[in-house]
Amino acid sequence: MSRSFRAEAAKLVRRPATWLLLAITLALSLIFTYLFPYAAVAGGTEGPNSDRGLPVLLPDHLVGNSLGGLPVFLGAILLILGVLTVGGEYGWGTWKTVLSQGPTRLEVYAGKLLALAAAALAVVLAVFAVGAVSSLAIASAEAQPVHWPTAGDLFAGLGAGWLIATMWAMLGAVLAVALRAVALPVGLGLVWMLAVQNLLSAIAAPLLDWVAQAQKGLPGPNAGALAAALGAPGDTPGVAATVGGGQAALVVAAYLVAFAAVGGVLLRRRDIG
Repeated sequence: MSRSFRAEAAKLVRRPATWLLLAITLALSLIFTYLFPYAAVAGGTEGPNSDRGLPVLLPDHLVGNSLGGLPVFLGAILLILGVLTVGGEYGWGTWKTVLSQGPTRLEVYAGKLLALAAAALAVVLAVFAVGAVSSLAIASAEAQPVHWPTAGDLFAGLGAGWLIATMWAMLGAVLAVALRAVALPVGLGLVWMLAVQNLLSAIAAPLLDWVAQAQKGLPGPNAGALAAALGAPGDTPGVAATVGGGQAALVVAAYLVAFAAVGGVLLRRRDIG
């Protein structure tokens, strides 16, 4: 399995799409978390959204600001990465070539998942790094005192971010295996993350109590609740304290394991053609 991991990690590093997705992730995080809110503060046009005032943009809010995009928009990019990593073998017709080298299906699959987990950690670290630089620049420009999160809060935030990011990557992987393609899994995954779960939260849940209760067991709302528990702004799409942080972490971890396991079972039992 170690050989499969090294091979998959090398493929991810050398694939241009990986760097493009990382660049998009960092650009979205920078623009919507810091640039637009700071432009509103500097221009005196904050409007009714008081949650995005200057204090929220300073370094002591680094953890919450860095986690805010992962439940929906940044998480969608991790889902695309998961689909490309696993589904690319179907699109290029290279499963047989890979398996003819000796490793079993599950060894190759495990190597892909480990590489995805490593990539998810790298993405989260990059988001935190960009947030740290941005918040420090804003504090310096506004002559504000600089107070960083404690080491415990920072590690908790990194762990939660890694958990959420890896869960979405595993969802992309299992969709790729289930549909044996790239385009359809990406499309269905994005429709679910960007449309369906937001419609459930905004329209169905306020009208039907059973929908509101069912949401507490879905991956998106639990990812949002975990981010909210660690300080993500409440006005961020997908972020809401629907359940407690501990329960949210357990549910997200359970989905992560379930997605990985289901993908392994499907890959082992089904035709790879």
